[in-house]
Amino acid sequence: MSMDTATVIGHSKSDKLVLFGGLPLTGAALGYFLPRIADWAADRRWVPLQGPLELISKWDSWWVVLLCTAAGLVVGVLLAAIALEDTLKVTISNSGIEFLKNQKALQVRRDQVTVVFMDGREIVVQDPSSRELARERHDQLKSEAKQIPAAFRAHGYRWSESGDPHRDRFRRWVEDDPELPPAVNAVLRARSKAFDEGDKGKADLRELRDEIGKLGYVVRDKNKNQYWRTIAG
Repeated sequence: MSMDTATVIGHSKSDKLVLFGGLPLTGAALGYFLPRIADWAADRRWVPLQGPLELISKWDSWWVVLLCTAAGLVVGVLLAAIALEDTLKVTISNSGIEFLKNQKALQVRRDQVTVVFMDGREIVVQDPSSRELARERHDQLKSEAKQIPAAFRAHGYRWSESGDPHRDRFRRWVEDDPELPPAVNAVLRARSKAFDEGDKGKADLRELRDEIGKLGYVVRDKNKNQYWRTIAG
């Protein structure tokens, strides 16, 4: 490319149209029908939230419908904003790559990158030593994900269609692996406990992955199992 025009993956116009068009309309529709739903549910004790539903069912006025419709619209907009913020945005240019999610940005300079590839739904960026500079899960549909390799190639990045060039060097981690230093085993042990801890566990897995990188190792996860290898050089 003669000009450094960035390519953006995620947060496209179609994504925004679906989110800010579909969710608010759905919320407004649910709000419009909420008084009728409340009338139907008020006599069915197995339906949860009986108190609020009975209160709504007793209100029989046009302003109730209007209020519920407006509330549903607002909730839809808020949900759309939350969903958009939780979607990975990748900005690719000739000078570097930026990964943005939940207002947290990770930037990688072009001169740091040796190869880029997909590992499942994760975009992985490696440097000359095989260290992972980024490993981020994308949110694109399967049909849209096919555009990701072309976007990186268009900006001159080497793309590995076969995945990690060093994948044959990974070994499955076992408790107190004798081939690993105690510090690495300790971090991997902590990561193994984080798989079932929800959002906190996801944050810990990411942070501890970075710690392993500082110790000279790379870790990848598959079905809650951890696989490790050394950084090449």
